Amino acid sequence: MTDSTIPTARLGDDGPEVGVQGLGCMGMSFAYGPTDTDASRATLERALELGVTLYDTADAYGAGENERFLAPFFGAHREEVVVATKFALSIPPDEPTRRIIRNDAPYIRDAVEASLRRLDLDVIDLYYMHRRDVNVPIEETVGVMADLVREGKVKHLGLSEVTGEELRAAQAVHPIAAVQSEWSLFSRDIEAGVVPAARELGVALVPYSPLGRGFLTGSFADAEQDLTQGDFRRQQPRFTGDNAAANAALLAPVRTVAEAHGATLGQIALAWVQQRARVHGLPVIPIPGTRKPTRVEENTGATRIVLTEDELSLLEPIAEKVAGDRYADMTFTSAGRE
Repeated sequence: MTDSTIPTARLGDDGPEVGVQGLGCMGMSFAYGPTDTDASRATLERALELGVTLYDTADAYGAGENERFLAPFFGAHREEVVVATKFALSIPPDEPTRRIIRNDAPYIRDAVEASLRRLDLDVIDLYYMHRRDVNVPIEETVGVMADLVREGKVKHLGLSEVTGEELRAAQAVHPIAAVQSEWSLFSRDIEAGVVPAARELGVALVPYSPLGRGFLTGSFADAEQDLTQGDFRRQQPRFTGDNAAANAALLAPVRTVAEAHGATLGQIALAWVQQRARVHGLPVIPIPGTRKPTRVEENTGATRIVLTEDELSLLEPIAEKVAGDRYADMTFTSAGRE
């Protein structure tokens, strides 16, 4: 391993070994406004050069378009990458902006076949339940997912936005390699129940939005004023109006720590998330999203930053002061069910 290549960690007790930082690919074709296809392809290649091997997508990102976009890259590097995708957010054909959460067996079986076709793969390395349908017992959902493993369509199972108790119930049916939930300096609700359960069960944590959807980098201060019409962050409570102004002020200690390390705000935010592995005693593989090779270089550089105890103490109070929820509707998150 060269100095420019990131370390590795394992997804669960029996899961694949991956770079200790993954790549969230959603924004390459969905949610964050206009995209640059060539830049996104270059970003994928640069990430792999730097040791990023876990690539995260979902069937709901652009109604399957993100999976199609990634397929050629996965095909060219099949033995080098770990492909993660998700099911559960059904998109009605006549309402493309609506999402219906489904965890029932027929839907899961249709979803995995559709993802395999779009990704042009024989098997999915890590298959997540994207969101929890509380009307379907989680044991039933994971039982169907376990069948996909036995049938050779999926290698490892993951869950997203589940509670600690839901994770325990799922693990009793089939080993879970990873839990994906939002975890950042701004979002720490999973530390109450999900993180202890994951540590107890040998499950890795895969934090999404570890940069607070870009807010922690200082790249925008008010979503309504700074971001394009197609950017879904304009609809998130934390990033608009009085909430945005209050939250922007919370970046002051992040700037202080960044200056001490000669680092960017984003690198400090990521270094904090990466050090959750040591703080909580479990594998932590964040998946920051970006569409620029230079940002991948910046993000992976955070794996080489070690924050001192004094710096961690300075950053500790931020989350409890954040104004606004991370979604307008929190019912489909683990925090909404704890």
